[in-house]
Amino acid sequence: MRTISVRPICGLVLLGAVVCGSARPTVAQMQLTAGEQEVQTVVSARQSLDQFFANPGESLPAAMLQKAEGVAIFPNMIKGGFILGVNYGRGVLHVRNPDRTWSPPVMVTMGGGSLGFQVGVQSADILLVFATPRSLNGILQGQKVTLGADASVAAGPVGVQANAGTDARLGAEIYSYARSRGLFLGVSLGGADLSIDHNADSMLYGRFGVAPVDVFQNRGIGIRPEVQQL
Repeated sequence: MRTISVRPICGLVLLGAVVCGSARPTVAQMQLTAGEQEVQTVVSARQSLDQFFANPGESLPAAMLQKAEGVAIFPNMIKGGFILGVNYGRGVLHVRNPDRTWSPPVMVTMGGGSLGFQVGVQSADILLVFATPRSLNGILQGQKVTLGADASVAAGPVGVQANAGTDARLGAEIYSYARSRGLFLGVSLGGADLSIDHNADSMLYGRFGVAPVDVFQNRGIGIRPEVQQL
């Protein structure tokens, strides 16, 4: 009885395993690929923030940002429906360090509620300015924060004349700004939910389960060159 050699077959099996194995991305490669979307959000948010200050005569007062305890930027927030509808956006949150510098970004989402954009506007860049430490407590603890319920929110002052009114007498904990096609516009964010995007943080920093406090304190995380502080 003739013996059939299995070496060529085994060789093909091994070759197939090598080929299949080489085609499968490593965990690091998957994190890099997935994290590119988060990096783009960070870059877009930084560009969006610059645009909020592009025209000194019609921008938000510099004092608002100087006194802020935190800022959340949502580039290209999408509104559903014709006039009002469900909204959703991905953005970044920076908070003040003890020395008043800005922390690295944490990824956040905003959704639910309704966006009261002007008629005809379907998307806009949204900026939230957190005026008090208390306004950040809920989200820093990983809780979902409902604007208008858990923290008071109001449209922020705009223009040079508004500089005189940028002290605590304005009253709100969070101030909102919106821009579309280079123009400031009125926006209502009451009922919108603000949350930490833990999955996006894991992708951005290449560490599963990274906590917001680790990011804010730059503790044990790898910050990509594109992800810089404000």
